[in-house]
Amino acid sequence: MGLRRFGRLVKWVGGNGRRPFSTSSSSSCDEMMVQQIASGKSLNLYSAINQALHIALETDPRAYVFGEDVSFGGVFRCTTGLADRFGKQRVFNTPLCEQGIVGFGIGLAAMGNRAVAEIQFADYIFPAFDQIVNEAAKFRYRSGNQFNCGGLTIRSPYGAVGHGGHYHSQSPEAFFCHAPGIKVVIPRSPRQAKGLLLSCIRDPNPVVFFEPKWLYRLSVEEVPEHDYMLPLSEAEEFILENWNCGTQIIREGNDITLVGWGAQLSIMEHACKDAEKEGISCELIDLQTLLPWDKDTVEASVRKTGRLLISHEAPVTGGFGAEISASIVERCFLRLEAPVARVCGLDTPFPLVFEPFYMPNKNKILDAIKSTVNY
Repeated sequence: MGLRRFGRLVKWVGGNGRRPFSTSSSSSCDEMMVQQIASGKSLNLYSAINQALHIALETDPRAYVFGEDVSFGGVFRCTTGLADRFGKQRVFNTPLCEQGIVGFGIGLAAMGNRAVAEIQFADYIFPAFDQIVNEAAKFRYRSGNQFNCGGLTIRSPYGAVGHGGHYHSQSPEAFFCHAPGIKVVIPRSPRQAKGLLLSCIRDPNPVVFFEPKWLYRLSVEEVPEHDYMLPLSEAEEFILENWNCGTQIIREGNDITLVGWGAQLSIMEHACKDAEKEGISCELIDLQTLLPWDKDTVEASVRKTGRLLISHEAPVTGGFGAEISASIVERCFLRLEAPVARVCGLDTPFPLVFEPFYMPNKNKILDAIKSTVNY
């Protein structure tokens, strides 16, 4: 199972910026996988993020972590132990003022530092919206590249959690995908979260990094303990069973392309398994980076399958799935065998007791797969 889970990480980049997998032979590839797994240990998602923050602070004396309650670990314990190890001058609490947190981070990053700002819940990122969209995103552009705040990373838990209601369950990623000048990244697993977060912190652009709170403790896998990064703006394409060393696809699907990100990927994986039992071959793509997103990978897949389904937790109207749909229709119109399908949240505030009806679950996705394939 460890090897099987490890195979899902297709576009892997080590600390030296190179993929560690050889394309020569399956035996040498298996050897490398065993070595990588042996050097890691089983972690859940919040522990992997904590490990990434430890590495970021340890490897760069200019790095700082700050936000509401971060000095004692934060609500989800992602910053546990950081203040004790690196001191309260580098890991510290802020006032309950999201606009101030991001504004301070912009100034800190503009002085050449690595500022990792935590917004306690993505639902409360909106008071900082002006700072992110009008300041951070435009900082480099307005000066003609004379100055920038590229060292700013804004971390925030997003999405459903099972009991969060309308103020602790939202998925606001589409708002920020409308702002050129920032990157928007969403991991789906512990190994991916660690590698992507380190890439974001070291990226020369400001990044909004949304963490799926539903998976903080639920998602567990083998995570290498060393320092490594995963490439931004490249999708990860996979289906569940087999992995061929040196390829970008774990198992090819021929009937329909599925695209998602974050916590929704685990739901889509189960739908793919059930669709396979009915003879439908699904290709599943995790975008990882939403801004800028990997259009080429999605386009190549849709040109092969002729069908596309997008799923996300955010409301369907104006969700990022609409941008993917429009772009792929423009690029692949003559290759599409059916209308692009979207399985998303409803156009209502996020409900509490009615959360199971709101969420795009496995059965909704499976029905949309069959409807699209049989169109």
